[in-house]
Amino acid sequence: MTVNHYPSMFPPLLPAFLLDALLGDPRRLPHPIRLFGNTIAFFETRWNRGLYRFQKGALLTILLVCGVWAIFYVAEQLLQPYPVVAYLFAVVFIFYGLANRSLIGEALEVEKVLSNEGLEAGRKRLSWIVGRETSQLNATQIRTAVLETLAENLSDGVVAPLFYYAIGGLPLMFAYKMVNTLDSMIGYKSERYRQFGCFAARTDDVFNFIPARITALLLLLVTFRWNVVPFVLKYGPKHASPNSGYPESAMAGILKCRFGGPNVYHGVLVEKPFIGGNQREITAKDIRKACAVNFAVATVVVVAIVLLRGYGA
Repeated sequence: MTVNHYPSMFPPLLPAFLLDALLGDPRRLPHPIRLFGNTIAFFETRWNRGLYRFQKGALLTILLVCGVWAIFYVAEQLLQPYPVVAYLFAVVFIFYGLANRSLIGEALEVEKVLSNEGLEAGRKRLSWIVGRETSQLNATQIRTAVLETLAENLSDGVVAPLFYYAIGGLPLMFAYKMVNTLDSMIGYKSERYRQFGCFAARTDDVFNFIPARITALLLLLVTFRWNVVPFVLKYGPKHASPNSGYPESAMAGILKCRFGGPNVYHGVLVEKPFIGGNQREITAKDIRKACAVNFAVATVVVVAIVLLRGYGA
């Protein structure tokens, strides 16, 4: 990959990361992920019917992922004669590709609502960020769901996009974002999506294989908890997802608590294996610690990429 040389002593990754840390996702501004979601929904309503649903879902995944890669590749080539514009383009879209501030903000907001307004309000606020049924959860279960979301989305929303940016720039970063958006919208095992979303879900598994394990290692690195490695190796592979179990088990091991167990998703009871055996009460302190650890991991990844890629990162 050709390294871009931008007209600044600061690689675009640095201001983009700082913008994300300060602003999070700009809800009132256009966002490429919303465009991704609208595009997926448009084709899903038209193609997810009749015969050959698996083939149509696979074709949709290939077309959208390759199309996004091509759009960003062409855009970068067209902007090469205009280094200032190219720099700003990179800053804006790296910023759009990250979700660390929003992830941490959502976790802290659930904790704030739970602590200040009570259990029912906490359940409702949690339902904004998780797919499980929340109406019967107690305080510890709400906080456990928040911690699981922090760990899993640290990989999906922060480490993985940065990993693909490091090896393939904006085109590969946003190709990954399309894969992840496809999985979040159609990668379910329900009757509606079992065939149509199967290829997207497996593609997401492949793309997240390395980042999920890197995330687990980084979680242990920033907390100096290498003694948790056997815990991660024991519980990571037990998760229903081939990837989510690794960052989740790392977080559970760091906090010395238990994740997983049965939960209701879309009216169906799903018996997830437990991660860990310490069935202790989860507190607000655990949420704050997990948020701090998440930010530390994101910072380490950004610094590492800047050092490895140098001036053009």
